Amino acid sequence: MWQFHNPVVIDAGEGALAHLPARLGNRRAILITFPEARRLGLCERIQNLLGAQLVAIETDVQPNPDVSWLAPLYERLWREHPDVECIVAVGGGSVIDCAKAMLTGTPSGTFDELLACLAGDAAMTRPLGRLRTVIALPTTAGTGSEVTPWATIWDQRNGRKYSLHLPWTWPEAALIDPALMLSLPASVTLASGLDALSHALESLWNVNRNPVSASLAVSAARKVLAALPRLMRDLDNRALRSDIAEAAILAGMAFSNTKTALAHSLSYGLTLEHGVVHGIACSFSLPRVMRMAFGVDRELDTLLLAIFDSHDADQAISVLTAFLEDLGVSTDPESYGMAADQWQDQVDAALKGPRGRNFIGMHTASP
Repeated sequence: MWQFHNPVVIDAGEGALAHLPARLGNRRAILITFPEARRLGLCERIQNLLGAQLVAIETDVQPNPDVSWLAPLYERLWREHPDVECIVAVGGGSVIDCAKAMLTGTPSGTFDELLACLAGDAAMTRPLGRLRTVIALPTTAGTGSEVTPWATIWDQRNGRKYSLHLPWTWPEAALIDPALMLSLPASVTLASGLDALSHALESLWNVNRNPVSASLAVSAARKVLAALPRLMRDLDNRALRSDIAEAAILAGMAFSNTKTALAHSLSYGLTLEHGVVHGIACSFSLPRVMRMAFGVDRELDTLLLAIFDSHDADQAISVLTAFLEDLGVSTDPESYGMAADQWQDQVDAALKGPRGRNFIGMHTASP
């Protein structure tokens, strides 16, 4: 038996931003967004749409949400706006992850109390206190945070990563407006697009794969392969922005049910210790991970060969490698501070992590 579940309502297409008042209804909201949002006019647009229902605007979100600044933000928002029902998150994965960290009130009003519940992957089956909901408006195409319940919280000082995943951290709605993505610079466009590709492939070579997630993932991967190189040459192309946004939704829906696997497990240390941008950290190793995945499951082999229009594993791996390197992304671990003799150790360690254990080929030899 298999199941597929995703409760997020999706409004997608140019103009989706205008659906925000209807989705919010008569509730009040806090806007959480990125620092450049004011200069780009996004804060003013949201304010005009929501009027007096928007009670606060927070723009100090930084990449890779860290407890050092999440904690004071969390405690201030719950202290100053305890009865606000909804958070509107406008931005990339870091913004949406930050918003998810603001949803669960604690009896003490402290962030440390929430963090203590996340330590050791302990399950929280009921709210600690008051709850908020989140409406997500992504300005990047790739993270999938707008259609998944997960958020990554970092503790740089102590070299630790937390995964926030609670029954109520699914966004209630995702408004996917490709027009919000037109201002993205090339580097962010590339990293987020490759994050979507990684989500798609990671949901395929996954012990939790099911027929629905597989269909979504194949469609997502093929869209990224077709559109991302063209978009990198024409960043103002609205049709290509829409294609990548659609691919990101499909990939997000796919891994919302499977979680990620080995490539993501390998990525976390690179981001934490070497500052490698997440979308690059989780995609550079895809050809190596795919080599490990081939030959384990006949259905998976068929799906991967279809994505890359290939006759055999070697050809598919070559196509993926060329795709990444043509985009300027090295597939050599040494390019990211991982010496050649460390690769096997890194793979072995990653396979033991919660995401690595999802990898369908975890019993095979390292590439």
